[in-house]
Amino acid sequence: MLRRPAVLATVLLVAFLIAVGMWPAAIAPVTLAASGLASVLAVVPGPVYLLAGVIAWLKYRPQHQPKPATT
Repeated sequence: MLRRPAVLATVLLVAFLIAVGMWPAAIAPVTLAASGLASVLAVVPGPVYLLAGVIAWLKYRPQHQPKPATT
């Protein structure tokens, strides 16, 4: 199931922190970073994100590829 050592180590660390009761203290920096990111994203209005997405799509949209000539 878990074949990658990093995933297994992370799962074991989380299980240990939950068992010891230190999970709230260990997750606090992650929670603070997520709330800070959410507040920064909330400052910019939604239509600006929509406009940026449309501009990025127009710039990087896939171009029509002609079919190769067959003999």
